[in-house]
Amino acid sequence: MRLHRAAWPLLAVLGAACSGDAPTAGTGRTAADGSEWQQVALSRVPRETAFDGAVEAINQSTVSAQTTGRVVELPFDVGDYVEKDAVIVRFTTTEQRARSGAAEASLAEANARLAEAQLAHDRMRDVYEKRLVARAQFDKAASDLEAARARAAAAQASLAEAREGLGYTVIRAPYAGIVVARHVQLGETVAPGRPLMTGLSLEHLRAVVEIPQQHIGPLRRHRKARVILPDGRSVEAAELRIPPAADPSTHTFRVLVTLPPGEHGVFPGTLVKVAFVSGEEERVLIPPGSLVRRGEVTGAYVMDDAGRISLRYLRVGTPAADGRVPVLAGLAAGERVAADPIAAGIAYKQQSAAPARERE
Repeated sequence: MRLHRAAWPLLAVLGAACSGDAPTAGTGRTAADGSEWQQVALSRVPRETAFDGAVEAINQSTVSAQTTGRVVELPFDVGDYVEKDAVIVRFTTTEQRARSGAAEASLAEANARLAEAQLAHDRMRDVYEKRLVARAQFDKAASDLEAARARAAAAQASLAEAREGLGYTVIRAPYAGIVVARHVQLGETVAPGRPLMTGLSLEHLRAVVEIPQQHIGPLRRHRKARVILPDGRSVEAAELRIPPAADPSTHTFRVLVTLPPGEHGVFPGTLVKVAFVSGEEERVLIPPGSLVRRGEVTGAYVMDDAGRISLRYLRVGTPAADGRVPVLAGLAAGERVAADPIAAGIAYKQQSAAPARERE
């Protein structure tokens, strides 16, 4: 029989496979056609139970007015990003400045009265020590001094209140975030308690998950989880808050899973998967690059002991924290999978075409 020249690379692969030079677990092997094969082994990994969750902002608040005034500046609108301490609303200050000026004048008058009462008290004390006035006159001077001190303290407090009211005419962002609602318009007159703007922070997020009561026990023991983001990445949970009681109507526990601080590419309302650790188990793990996807079917190229390549369909689980994919069914420890599915696919097609060429 005549062998087609294209069959020689396949014969090299088969000859290398039959030579008995098998790789150790987790090591790579390069065949004559350039493809690499890895022998898979069992690994002890955390057993995880995944549930659907929704992302919400930890810091979400509505800023309200604390003084009366007309809105003269409104620099941000819905969807704008606001830095911490940035001015988001500014009011007119005429009334507040007048109140602050009156408080300053009252404080100056109270300080003058206090100085006068202090001098009168000192003179009365000198005269009283010489036994020239009655005790009642000295006591009256002392009480006048205490009253002047109290009036000065009250004037100082009124000035502080007036200045605080003047500060209320400028509203600043309590934290960096996104504006989600604006409740006033430019030129409106507002009173204390009127909502002005609602915002939320994207730096501190958490996932809210409803956990059925039959799953809450292992979750309480391990208290460890990771959030699987829509793009496939996962981040370890910074904190888990498990309520002490279930919802009496749904019999589920509303668990709050805090994400690490920072931007993760998700927004409040985004659906995510949360994988909770419920124990340990042994699984065969393969690199994600070894998987072959055909629509809804997932598989991998496998080489047997005789060096023959086959496309094996697999049932896989949720990727581990390091990115490797656990195989639930279809692959056993010790078998070899292709590290490069493209090169393995070419070799597989050459292998399938070799018998036909041999018959020519």
